[in-house]
Amino acid sequence: MNVLVSRQWNPHKERLAIERSEHPTAIRFHRACSWMSEVEQLEPVRHADQILLHQWIAFNALYGKWDQTALEPAADRRSWQAFLGQVHAPDRSSHLVSVLQDNKPLVLCILEDEYLNQYFWQDHSAKSASRARNGRHKALSWYVEGRWLNILEHLVTRIYLLRCQLTHGAATCGSRLNRTSLKHCVTMMGWLLPAILQVWIDHGSDEDWGTMCYPPVTSSLKTQRAR
Repeated sequence: MNVLVSRQWNPHKERLAIERSEHPTAIRFHRACSWMSEVEQLEPVRHADQILLHQWIAFNALYGKWDQTALEPAADRRSWQAFLGQVHAPDRSSHLVSVLQDNKPLVLCILEDEYLNQYFWQDHSAKSASRARNGRHKALSWYVEGRWLNILEHLVTRIYLLRCQLTHGAATCGSRLNRTSLKHCVTMMGWLLPAILQVWIDHGSDEDWGTMCYPPVTSSLKTQRAR
């Protein structure tokens, strides 16, 4: 998959390089693909935790923005929420919509999983679990109404919760308790990431994706700083 994606992206990469050396859009794309390539080397069952983290890093490479006021990366949730809207808008080929339509059972399964919903963790009760599972019913109406961005945002919110559990040490590595949720999220990210990259290839190469975090530092700049 990454070989094909790279071939499709190359014309844009070469054009952007002429426009600007080390163009941030090209760097974002390259960084994302590098982490996705690592995913392909991992065994799905044995390394599911690592796969989801690698997938999110690839996603983060695309959405991360630098806060010019605070001089640090902008708030994570706000950044990816804004990014989803930005990447959905130019998707005239409906890559993202197709993923949501083709994987509707999986989308609904993730949205009704109480363990991936913040309401459940706020209060571990049957009532909270039931409230959490209502995500499926809302999503069904959104499918009928074609509210694709709503579905996309709520879907990624659920995946983000599991990503945060792993990143912040709130889950045991290889825990049997979250295997089903993890499998679903990994599978979904495996469909979403290529679709997002395809949007960039088809329609997003000239979009302004915001100030990139931690751009590469050239050798000449390093030398100047050392003087």
